[in-house]
Amino acid sequence: MTGSSEVPWAIRGLAFAYGSRPVLRGIDLRLDAGRSYGILGPNGSGKTTLLDLLCGLLVPDRGTILLKGRSVARWQGRDRARMLALVPQDFVIRFGFTVREVVEMGRHPHLHRFATLGVDDHRLVDRVMEELGIADLAGRPVTRLSGGEKQRVAVARALVQQPHTLFLDEATSNLDVYHSLAILAVIRRRVREQGLTVVAAIHDLNLAACFCDELIFLHKGKVFCRGATDEVMEAEVIDRVYGVRSQVRADDFSGCRQVSFRLEAGGKRSQVPHLRTVAPGRIVGYSGQERPHEPAAPETAYKNEVDIS
Repeated sequence: MTGSSEVPWAIRGLAFAYGSRPVLRGIDLRLDAGRSYGILGPNGSGKTTLLDLLCGLLVPDRGTILLKGRSVARWQGRDRARMLALVPQDFVIRFGFTVREVVEMGRHPHLHRFATLGVDDHRLVDRVMEELGIADLAGRPVTRLSGGEKQRVAVARALVQQPHTLFLDEATSNLDVYHSLAILAVIRRRVREQGLTVVAAIHDLNLAACFCDELIFLHKGKVFCRGATDEVMEAEVIDRVYGVRSQVRADDFSGCRQVSFRLEAGGKRSQVPHLRTVAPGRIVGYSGQERPHEPAAPETAYKNEVDIS
């Protein structure tokens, strides 16, 4: 893993379009090691496209993506696979590999050609499968798993890969509440203890509030605002990005901010004015003027941590 003092990602002026349809425009981001970032926004705002660009699966039309000071396009093959891991929303394997065989695939970037897994590799696989509660599925063909079980296998394979950056594209969408919290707790420990960088596209705002150190809201292909979770998870932001009415409160039970929302009267979508990208920790108000956020009072403080131990 990278040390927490390293700055693994610098994204500048990023733009991308599918044909004549612009998807992302003018994206500028810095992503630090040892942090978990939530990419939020409505359908079509560019969340998955941004992940695919960062992974090198798509090539930007304009702008630069630097990974450890080097264009992500210049990280090739095995080197890139050692650095990056992606857990997609729909994990599909049509061949009947066993669960353990699929998880072991995460070690392949670290092996020489024709080499087999060593003792340390097998121990790592055992440990991760135990952490994610799939050890008892080791010998079962992956084609015979439920959607949620397959997703846990995908996360296990990514963690066994020991990447510097882990990308999650709606990775908990097929999971029940317990397994969503359990998996995110496992990942959070690696963020905290090993300096893993996590970039997660998430639709569940309440899950994002508990898991992410920072949130990046996308709207119409641009960064609407970004900053620490306790600064930007606000009703004003959610209303304007998603076109709903919302309330945000510090929840003592979960230890996180939690969001309630509803449609406008008559089901109409709230109108969201065009806003420019703002600096971390700041939101542009309705007047177009930036305003700083006040720190939460001690009695309403909350944590961005999921702890099920």
